[in-house]
Amino acid sequence: MAYDNDNAQAFRRDYRAAVHPLYNPWLHAGFVLAYGLLWIGWLWHTLEAVAPWQWLLVPATLVFFSWGEYQVHRRLGHNRTRLGRLFYKRHTGDHHSFFVEALMPYETARDWRVILFPAWLIVLFSLPTFAAWWLLSHVDGNLAALFAGSMLLGYMSYELVHACEHLPAEHPLSRLPWIRQMRRLHALHHRRELMHSRNFGIVHPLMDWLHGTLHWEPEAIHLQNRQQHRVRIARPAEQVLAYAAAPSHWPEWHPSSLRIYGREGALIASERFEEDIHAGGRAGHLRWDVLDHQPARRWQASARGEHGLQLLLTYECVAVEGGCEFVRTLEYGFASWPMRLANLLLMRRRIERESQASMQALHDVLVRS
Repeated sequence: MAYDNDNAQAFRRDYRAAVHPLYNPWLHAGFVLAYGLLWIGWLWHTLEAVAPWQWLLVPATLVFFSWGEYQVHRRLGHNRTRLGRLFYKRHTGDHHSFFVEALMPYETARDWRVILFPAWLIVLFSLPTFAAWWLLSHVDGNLAALFAGSMLLGYMSYELVHACEHLPAEHPLSRLPWIRQMRRLHALHHRRELMHSRNFGIVHPLMDWLHGTLHWEPEAIHLQNRQQHRVRIARPAEQVLAYAAAPSHWPEWHPSSLRIYGREGALIASERFEEDIHAGGRAGHLRWDVLDHQPARRWQASARGEHGLQLLLTYECVAVEGGCEFVRTLEYGFASWPMRLANLLLMRRRIERESQASMQALHDVLVRS
């Protein structure tokens, strides 16, 4: 993965250096948007008394466009052919070298040049589209306008969604549910071992599902919440961490921990245990993996729970005069939006209070021992 990132960064530097200094990304995107909207508006302005069944041509045409996009993307974009030589170079050669799975967002607007199709392509695409409109208009003007307008709408949807799939993760559009899912599918498509065989759909995964090329892996959850608490304890760091890093002791000092399933004593890296909890007003069960144990210094473990809950727990001890300072850092996040909302409104403050109470309880238990 690091090798891919390094290669992509090097390619980006070379590619950007070769972009003409007069290239204007806003003019590029603005022309495509204005051209498409202008002709869609004109075509649909010609509609008269559209029958309900005629509107079905819009989704049908969008599915047809998606089928065509899938075929072109898979057979020309990822296979070297005489007919698609230029497209193959621009797509597999440039686009897939500029963007890899772990390096998907563009960094400046000038990077749109490697995301958007050349501006002239929408004009070229519109020529056979208008030819189809002219032919269909001899049969039914409404059907002709709906078909041609929907084909242009499909083209613009491709450009828009594809651009969203390369937005920075913090951009508001990136957080929209549909865009978020398509961003994940597209990132998997940019994985080296998958790009020639999986996830060719850009706007939706229907064609990949029908052709058996759909590949999905859940994205690692971003741990949206971070809480850190400190307490000074008049005991040696080695003793404090040895006690705290023994999950079997957690019910003695942490109010959220109900029961531990695992061996006694401090656990080391690669060991596992399970825990029944009642945290933030909710009962649950966690499966823990110990990641790190450095006696008298650091202990870390991660956990998974229900509703896509993931946690990262870190204990650290810093020697101070008369004892040590114990630092507890809890990072957690939920995969589902309902649980994220519940956490924001109710659970987070309760978990904060419970964590604060645990620090005092740990202090009292160790001082009395």
